[in-house]
Amino acid sequence: MKTAVMTTALIASLGLGAAATAMDAITEADVQAAQQAWGEGIVTIGQAYTNGEDYRAAATAHIEQFYAYGDHTILFKPTLASEEQFRGDFDGALSYFVGGSIEEDGGFAIAPYTNVRWENEGTIIDSDSAMAMGNYFFTTTEGEEVKVEYSFGYVQDEDGELKIVLHHSSLPFSAE
Repeated sequence: MKTAVMTTALIASLGLGAAATAMDAITEADVQAAQQAWGEGIVTIGQAYTNGEDYRAAATAHIEQFYAYGDHTILFKPTLASEEQFRGDFDGALSYFVGGSIEEDGGFAIAPYTNVRWENEGTIIDSDSAMAMGNYFFTTTEGEEVKVEYSFGYVQDEDGELKIVLHHSSLPFSAE
């Protein structure tokens, strides 16, 4: 795994913002914790669906907790989106996770999955933002892992919590 960290002095010299100095710098552990919590949220949405609970409310809470919709421009390219590839607003993200306003959406998060495992290829941290790229593996109820490639970009909100501003994922290329 590769990690690059730009020092606060370098950030300041590049003029990348006072926000970087106003709160603690993001760490690799922060990114890993955000990833773990995001995966647990996907499992929770699926559990709510399976148990006949309000899975739309679970998905809404998930998006509000992990994505910076309303505060930043969001670049979201879901794995299984092909006709309406990009989800720049909250409703598009909700439709992807649980089905809804976009016809092609079957509800990715209601599959359901029992676990999400992350393998970061690399993480780049520049004090108040971070990027991570690698593979994540979604465990189905049959115990099979589905490998998906990802790139996530994070910024800190006013409380120092990581919020997703970039989420791109895709299935690995297959020549068949």
